[in-house]
Amino acid sequence: MIQARRWSVLAPTLLLALGMNAGAQAQSSDMTFFVTSAGPGQGADLGGLEGADRQCQQLAAAIGAGGHTWRAYLSTQAQDGAPAVDARDRIGDGPWQNAKGVVIAQDLDELHGDNKIDKTTALTENGEVVNGRGDQPNRHDMLTGSQPDGTAFAAGEDRTCGNWTRSGAEGAAMLGHHDRMGLRDDAPSHSWNSSHPSRGGCSQEALRSTGGDGLFYCFAAD
Repeated sequence: MIQARRWSVLAPTLLLALGMNAGAQAQSSDMTFFVTSAGPGQGADLGGLEGADRQCQQLAAAIGAGGHTWRAYLSTQAQDGAPAVDARDRIGDGPWQNAKGVVIAQDLDELHGDNKIDKTTALTENGEVVNGRGDQPNRHDMLTGSQPDGTAFAAGEDRTCGNWTRSGAEGAAMLGHHDRMGLRDDAPSHSWNSSHPSRGGCSQEALRSTGGDGLFYCFAAD
């Protein structure tokens, strides 16, 4: 009798927990856009595009969204006979939604136009808000290496930290502001993907000095 009473009390709680867990897993599997909760920790040396994609895939898989093909939103510059790669050509056609189910863009045109990316929607794979301007520490600088339309910069002046292989005082990476906030009220300050280059190199310390942490955007390409 006592055991029966205990079960009658515990059963609704267990069923609610199971339902919430199933809902969270379904939401994770529907996620097609996130900001990395952490980078590899070596500044802008991500191990090239392959290493960055692997980081996206591993973070997504850890929360049950590994069924998608994940790509980092990063461009590379032409180098040593290899052509440039445009970030916009790596991420599929959309639509893309965050861990909470909010659609941030329907397609590439909207993504590079009037999208819904801001501090409240550019969430991590865990559905968490990333610190922005005014928070301590500020982590709003996202690695992109891209121009506002999602294309690569011309060869010459480094804007990709050696195509995501540098972590020292040499080079620079173009950064975007996930919170759409900066020092000025102008287009670059409000840009999610092309706000300003890093200063002082490509190390973790250099990225942190301007309000970053080696984070980047991940999109499901399928």
